[in-house]
Amino acid sequence: MSSLYVAQPGDGCVWITGASSGIGRALALSFARDGWTIAATARSSDKLHSLSEDAQALPGTIHAYVGDVTQCEDMASLVEHIGRDIGPIALLVANAGVYLPQDGLAGDLKAWQQTIDVNLSGTVNVVLPVIAAMQTAGQGQIAIVSSVAGYRGLPTSAAYGATKAALINMAEALKFDLDRVGLRIQVINPGFVDTPATADNPFPMPHLISVEEAAGEIRKGLVHPSAFEIAFPKAFVRQLKLLRILPYWLYFKLISKSTGWSKKT
Repeated sequence: MSSLYVAQPGDGCVWITGASSGIGRALALSFARDGWTIAATARSSDKLHSLSEDAQALPGTIHAYVGDVTQCEDMASLVEHIGRDIGPIALLVANAGVYLPQDGLAGDLKAWQQTIDVNLSGTVNVVLPVIAAMQTAGQGQIAIVSSVAGYRGLPTSAAYGATKAALINMAEALKFDLDRVGLRIQVINPGFVDTPATADNPFPMPHLISVEEAAGEIRKGLVHPSAFEIAFPKAFVRQLKLLRILPYWLYFKLISKSTGWSKKT
């Protein structure tokens, strides 16, 4: 397979959404250690300010851009602002997302809508103006953060998993078009990562990793010369991909048992 474009610090900046905590924050600091110029976006100005301060002694610089990915016009404007302020966006990591567990017998419509607005629509609001800007520049790399929860349905993840499955499909479909103009797109599918969002999961989380480990895996995948999917931890991903080919009757039985859902009353 031929090598694809890999963004370098000299090509422009990296834009990370959802950068105030979790994987996004760890990624921003990782890029700063390697001398990148980073545009960091989140809704919390205080958390972004703290992130920028933590990077002051690092070779790279983190520039805070407060914003809400659910606001499509704001995101389009922000792409222009970043380009004027700190240079072209060479790499986008569309990371902003929420995980709001759902009980299928007592669904919260507002939580469902928020999940769709942030995870799916919010990603679209960021990706589309970046594609337009990268087309003008003639190069660019886009990474969409999805999840292994998008592979198949899991307990409490009806809303979250649905949006993540949609993001995987979206990245796959976009690749056909972006390949034609020399833009690179990848999808990032983490397993369980130790963040506030996963802290309250009511089931065992195998192969749980830290945000720093997750950031390291993502960085390796982003510079891989041909990888489309960046998925980790590898052992867990292999197990879940095997589950994808099982018939439904066996899949539901195994997941119910392994998560303790078969004993839920």
